[in-house]
Amino acid sequence: MHISEGFLSPQALAAGWTITAAGVAWGLKKMDQEKIVRVAMASSVFFLASLVNIRVGPSSAHLALIGPIGLILGWTAFPAILTALLLQAVLFQFGGILVLGANTTVMAAPAVLVYLVFGQAVRGAGKKNAKIAGAAAFLAGSLAVMASAGIAGMFLFLSDREMALTAKTILAVHLPLSIIEGAAALFMTIFLKRTFPDILSGVERS
Repeated sequence: MHISEGFLSPQALAAGWTITAAGVAWGLKKMDQEKIVRVAMASSVFFLASLVNIRVGPSSAHLALIGPIGLILGWTAFPAILTALLLQAVLFQFGGILVLGANTTVMAAPAVLVYLVFGQAVRGAGKKNAKIAGAAAFLAGSLAVMASAGIAGMFLFLSDREMALTAKTILAVHLPLSIIEGAAALFMTIFLKRTFPDILSGVERS
C-alpha cells in the first residue's frame, strides 16, 4: 500500500507526518527496552513481506502482515513500520521520503487499531479458547488490510477528488488480499500460542 511521490496534496502530507510523529513518539514511550529485539524482528518481517509489490495506480498491493505485527507490537508498530518503510524508500525507491509519513500512517494506524480491538482476545484466550484467539486473529489480519487500503484511498481522494475511482480500485484489489492476510494471521497466532506464547504478551511497558 505504498503511495508514490507526487500524488498527495501538502495538506495530506502534513496530516500523515503529524499522525506518524505522534504515533512514533507514543510508541517509543511505551516500548519495553528489554523487548526491543522483538520490535526489530517484527520490523524485519514487515520489510520482507512487503517487498513484492503489485502496482495499483499511484499505490500498490502487497503482503504486509499488518494484523500479526499489530497484535505483537501494539503502539510500537509505528516506529517499527516507519523504520522498515524508510529503508524500503532509500534502498528500493518504494513510496518515497515525502510520503513516508502518510505511508506509515496507512500501515501502522490499522496495526494499532487491531491491537486495541482484538489484542486482549488473542492474548487472553487460553488453549481451551483457541478458537476465540484464532477468530480474533483472522479478523485482525483481514480488517487491518482493508483499513490500510481505506486510509490510502482516503489520502488520495482528499488530495484529488478525481482519484475516487482509484480509491475504490485499491479497496477492491485488497479484498482478496485481506482473506490471505487473515488466514496468515490465524495460523501465525495458533503457531505462536503453541510454541512461543510469551511473544503475544506484547512489547509495551505494563
